Amino acid sequence: MSDLSLLTLKQLRAFVAVYRMRKLVAAADRLSVTPSAVSVLLRQVEASLRIRLFDRTTRSLEPTSAAHDAIGPAERILQSVTQLEMSCRDLKERRRGQVHLAVTPAIGMALMPQTVRAFAHSYPDIRVVIDDCAPDQFLSRILTDQVEFGIGTPESIDENIQVRTLVDDKLFVVCAADHPLAGKRKVRWTDLASVPLVMVRPGYGVRRIIDQVAGKAGIELNIANEVNFLTSVLWMVSSGLGVSILPSALLVQPHVGNLVARPLANPTVSRAISLVTKRGRSLSPASESFAAMLIRDLRKATLGKA
Repeated sequence: MSDLSLLTLKQLRAFVAVYRMRKLVAAADRLSVTPSAVSVLLRQVEASLRIRLFDRTTRSLEPTSAAHDAIGPAERILQSVTQLEMSCRDLKERRRGQVHLAVTPAIGMALMPQTVRAFAHSYPDIRVVIDDCAPDQFLSRILTDQVEFGIGTPESIDENIQVRTLVDDKLFVVCAADHPLAGKRKVRWTDLASVPLVMVRPGYGVRRIIDQVAGKAGIELNIANEVNFLTSVLWMVSSGLGVSILPSALLVQPHVGNLVARPLANPTVSRAISLVTKRGRSLSPASESFAAMLIRDLRKATLGKA
């Protein structure tokens, strides 16, 4: 390591101050240190560079030709450091940055709008980038660093991810308000044995859970329609094509006016909606704020349905 690489920012600031002020006392006042401290720092710079930077007189310090050559690079280094400090401060104080997350379309439609709108209002200079992906692509987006984190229900728990539960999500039966099941306070799994169902296709996490529970209970579900999107489930159920089984979190916002939701019991089934990150990866300050705001909104929504 060369002596030049051992120069400190404090030494460079002393050199620039003396160059601009020409006097130790004035430079010391500018740096809020003593003149003797400035003198020591200046000697250290000259020792590291192995060249004289100032000719000392009784009244002032006069820059040498070497000082004139060195002042430009020194000031550019200090300017770059200042820009770095300002950039990091802006990130820390949420004046700039980016939130990049993965979310499946159904969870995004149900949970994201309120938080995204409130976050944009609170942090207008932070960009929110949402990668809406299929459930089987959710984990890969996180593990390959395409996004900073994800909000959802992982199909499997990988040792390379960390999962923080945001809300426990119970299964509900959703039906039209004039359907016979709408008159029940709770719907049992056995009540669904002969009822036409509108379901998301296999491959979605919630469908896997539903099939497993029905199989253990010995219930053969009457699946009349299989669809890819939550919006299709809702309009079909609203039109009387059947009822559906959906996680309660997806019903945070009203979608169709004539739909009602009833808890599904015997057994009651829960799944967790989680904040998922790659193990060992820290969230940026902007993403920390977004996650905190989402947790707050989810808790309010959960209390509102209680």
